[in-house]
Amino acid sequence: MSILRPFLSRVIHQGRLTIVAPDGAREEFGQPAPGFPEVTVRFTSRKGMRRIILDPRLGAAEAFMDGEMELVEGDIMELVGLIRMNTPWDRGATLKDRTWAGEQVDWLKTRIGSINRRRRSRANVKHHYDIGNALYRLFLDEDMQYSCAYWPRPGMTLEEAQAAKKAHIAAKLALAPGQRVLDIGCGWGGMAITLAKLEKVEVLGITLSEEQLALARERAAAAGVADRVKFELIDYRDLAARDAGRFDRIVSVGMFEHVGAPNFETFFRAAANLMTADGVMLLHTIGRFGRPGSTDAFTRKYIFPGGYIPALSETLAASEKSRLIVTDVETLRLHYALTLRQWYARTLAHEAEIVAMMGDRFFRMWCFYLAGATAAFESGGMGNYQIQFARSRHALPLTRDYMGDAEGRYVG
Repeated sequence: MSILRPFLSRVIHQGRLTIVAPDGAREEFGQPAPGFPEVTVRFTSRKGMRRIILDPRLGAAEAFMDGEMELVEGDIMELVGLIRMNTPWDRGATLKDRTWAGEQVDWLKTRIGSINRRRRSRANVKHHYDIGNALYRLFLDEDMQYSCAYWPRPGMTLEEAQAAKKAHIAAKLALAPGQRVLDIGCGWGGMAITLAKLEKVEVLGITLSEEQLALARERAAAAGVADRVKFELIDYRDLAARDAGRFDRIVSVGMFEHVGAPNFETFFRAAANLMTADGVMLLHTIGRFGRPGSTDAFTRKYIFPGGYIPALSETLAASEKSRLIVTDVETLRLHYALTLRQWYARTLAHEAEIVAMMGDRFFRMWCFYLAGATAAFESGGMGNYQIQFARSRHALPLTRDYMGDAEGRYVG
């Protein structure tokens, strides 16, 4: 009996997981079931097996990254999916047995790691976003939208779904010609450029990524909107001190996850101060279903240092301190899972280029990241929220009809 049997026998009930030890011994867990993968994993060393016992997620990731755990049948997406499908969020199960003390340690590490003062914020952004635009071009859509797409109908391409996301968000902003719009965490500029094309608005996009900034400026010039779309390398906190009351609209997509729980109130205070009295903000963010939690060790170490996925309760409670009115909330339950599967497929299709660019270990790490994220959105406790805020109850029409009307114009 391997050291993994006590753990895996508790976890795997549906679907089949076969473990091949370094000496060739085989163990099977679970029973074949419709819709559940059948996966075979071979360990090349006992060390790889011990890593998983110590920390299932980080241990499995590092064993896979270092070649100590190989997929013989199935791939890493199916392996992670099989485990998560057997421990779904809505049954109250967890991936591993957790003590109260263990949960508190993870909570404390997450809070300390996400304090995110200005210098730390820049370093964290550099870790993930300044690894080269060439990598992101290989698996993102043509507009380089690195956030959850929107899938209003089946059979859409990733490009169509990302365009639909931008139109969906633009409609919620209730744009009008002449407005000044701020894009906090503007990425490679796609959202800012799109807003300027949809309506005659002026947009300022801000980022902490030098790679993103350079490409965003290039793209605005190529799109012919550089006179109305500007980009700056600046922290939102510093902008709030400089440009108070300047913006009619604020949009922030996929950035709030990097703010860190200790800074939630600071973020909303800055946003409120940046808006005009009739200002409106649309916040698009990953969120956790249920109560607040912590960031796992793999994500903290390799993917988003300083990041934290908030519960809706944390987000709204922080916004209330700045007297922002929550005017609309939409929960995108499975849209990110569909998006991530597209990114994963494109990553696999470009394996040779990514390995040549970043190395084998990075490629396996990236695959594990996308697989784990997909499982979290399909079976775990993650989703996406689009939250609309206003400073005045009179800032928006009385009903939501204006959203559908504008969206119809934008996608038509």
